[in-house]
Amino acid sequence: MTAMVYEEAGPALPGVSVTAPVIFGYIVNNRTKIGESFVKSKQNLYFCSMSTEEQMKKDLYYMRQALAEAEAAYREGEIPVGAVVVCRDRIIARAHNLTETLNDVTAHAEMQAITMAASGLGGKYLQDCTLYVTLEPCTMCAGAIGWAQLRRMVYGCPDEKRGYRLYAPRALHPRAEVVCGVMEEECKALMQRFFRERR
Repeated sequence: MTAMVYEEAGPALPGVSVTAPVIFGYIVNNRTKIGESFVKSKQNLYFCSMSTEEQMKKDLYYMRQALAEAEAAYREGEIPVGAVVVCRDRIIARAHNLTETLNDVTAHAEMQAITMAASGLGGKYLQDCTLYVTLEPCTMCAGAIGWAQLRRMVYGCPDEKRGYRLYAPRALHPRAEVVCGVMEEECKALMQRFFRERR
């Protein structure tokens, strides 16, 4: 696989802004290829994979939809994490955290979106789908993403305390493509505002 790396603010879309550089690279055999050199990853999945400018535009658009779900969670007093599942350029599931509403610690945005998508498609495997989520998934959600065999995951900001990369870097399907840092600053700002208001 030939690595392609982009370091730019990304293409503009209506209603979408990127306030920080988005860096993309490929994971190849547990090594991150950046430019012409390989850098050994401390964990299985660290960097991001990306292909074309068109795909970058799509990722920004769909992450904006996930962020809208996170904003809905924020208004409901839930930790503001949102997710959408896309299949063949169509959103088939939208969800956000419902742990407080349902009094259920497993009601994370990703879990809700995966269940909704599987129900809509009539099968448990989501191999032709991409999950967009505003926060790096936890180990529980990463496990579900792996079992659902999602071929691609895009997330906004990292979760340095509870993220799957720290505790379960191999949880995803071995062939899963991971993209990180899309609209990272916007996703992070919403999380920070939520917790700041509750101090």
